[in-house]
Amino acid sequence: MSKLARAVLDTISAFPPNRDTLGATAYLIVENQTHILIDCPAWDQENQQFLQDQGGVSWLIITHRGGIGKVKEIQAAFGCQVLIQEQEAYLLPDLEVTTFEQEFNLTPQTQVIWTPGHSPGSSCVYSSVQGGVLFSGRHLIPNQQGLPVPLRTSKTFHWRRQLRSVAWLRDRFDPDTLNYLCPGANTGFLRGKRVIEQAYQHLAALDLEALKQATVEFLV
Repeated sequence: MSKLARAVLDTISAFPPNRDTLGATAYLIVENQTHILIDCPAWDQENQQFLQDQGGVSWLIITHRGGIGKVKEIQAAFGCQVLIQEQEAYLLPDLEVTTFEQEFNLTPQTQVIWTPGHSPGSSCVYSSVQGGVLFSGRHLIPNQQGLPVPLRTSKTFHWRRQLRSVAWLRDRFDPDTLNYLCPGANTGFLRGKRVIEQAYQHLAALDLEALKQATVEFLV
């Protein structure tokens, strides 16, 4: 896997998995003058230079408690605002952060949505560009076949609440508003693909009743 950030869609780039966040994948959305960083990439020279070249960071979004990496260093470097769901703000006690309860509109195209279950403050980022892109953090991640699923792990906060959040996303979107999914972990299972296409169809195909009985997996 490349050690450099790469474009996954127009205006959207993905960073290599970050060891500091247990292999999480961070993303950057560039919207005119607003640059949105989703979770923390490795804080190395290559990523710092990439972010500088893109024009810096306006917002840093933390999608779950496991996505917290070098938040302090990123905020110091770019003077960005940090957004995190209110239940997990305590994890950043020495930083100036913005919190939200249910939803937070970053721009007319992009919003952050609370999807609890994986962690108490787990959230997804939705952008309406290109038919709709959902950045799912660890709420929905690829399985070994590269299909997006909620995954029950030893770190899962509340499994049935996570499944309710999946159902809520399924009811909120449709094939015209959700085209792509950019997962925040297990991206190696995409086998070189940069995004998961036909995201809504995969979401609608999930058997949530059967998933209630899912056992713990250890794939993260």
